[in-house]
Amino acid sequence: MAASINDVPPLAKYLASSDKKTRDKAVKNLAVFLSNKSENAAIPELEMGKLWKGIFYCFWMSDKPLVQQALATELADLLLAISDTPSSLHFLRGFWVTIVREWNGIDRLRMDKYYMLVRRFVNASFRLLLRAEWDEPACTEYSDILTHTGGPLCPSDNRVPASLAFHIGDVYLDELDKVLSDTPTSPCPLSTLLSPFFTLAAGTPAKLTFKHTQETVFEPILAALQGSSSNSAGPMRKRPRLESTYQHILDNSCISDPKSGQVDQSKLRTTILRRIFDVASEEGTRDSNRRKMYALFKAAKADEDGEDSESDT
Repeated sequence: MAASINDVPPLAKYLASSDKKTRDKAVKNLAVFLSNKSENAAIPELEMGKLWKGIFYCFWMSDKPLVQQALATELADLLLAISDTPSSLHFLRGFWVTIVREWNGIDRLRMDKYYMLVRRFVNASFRLLLRAEWDEPACTEYSDILTHTGGPLCPSDNRVPASLAFHIGDVYLDELDKVLSDTPTSPCPLSTLLSPFFTLAAGTPAKLTFKHTQETVFEPILAALQGSSSNSAGPMRKRPRLESTYQHILDNSCISDPKSGQVDQSKLRTTILRRIFDVASEEGTRDSNRRKMYALFKAAKADEDGEDSESDT
């Protein structure tokens, strides 16, 4: 049953209070409220916006590194306090809409702690999807949250700050690898989880955004999937970032359907390369990005073919 406006407690003003004890109590009360499925069935958009603005400024006023770290973790864990996955994703959408809207107003002294908050929410999002056993509708909704208008990886929304999209690219694979460090009950659908970056790469008009996506997401995962061949000096291995192995991702991934079971690295790499080629071939892909994606595909294939030739000699 959908929650009415009257069902939502007036927590926003307490979350944004200048008094730390009041804010702390409000966060605890929020966790209790969200964990009550009947109350949180569907928070109205207007109330969700007010709630997230209060949460944003609750974090804004946190000081001292240990306090900030603890609060960032507590806020991200609110996603897991909600037992119903669709409701959790609805709450997550509110987070990203608020972050995109407020990001440019964050001053230099506070930026690092908001980078940390974003990292915590990326991690919690993967834990949420893992809890849902990588349910396909949940993964699809997650991708839509990131890439739809108002989302942090939306390629056509001029309001999205480049630094926010860059940071998500920086931490995305790292946080997925952490979540998979405790062997999950079902493998993660790697190709599906990379979908937001395929959307971003296809549609972004910004050269730097495409370059950053290629260097922090596509190239590292392709290099990791190639395994021991990453010691050679091919075009895919110019940056220190590519030394990351993402071993937990490699050991616990499938292509798109967890029920099909884990697949080997070679098949995963082939699938992701094919996805890059297919996205580049789509009619809606920007011409400049199409050429770059084809170039990435060709470089990765040449790298792979060169490795095969070496192994045959």
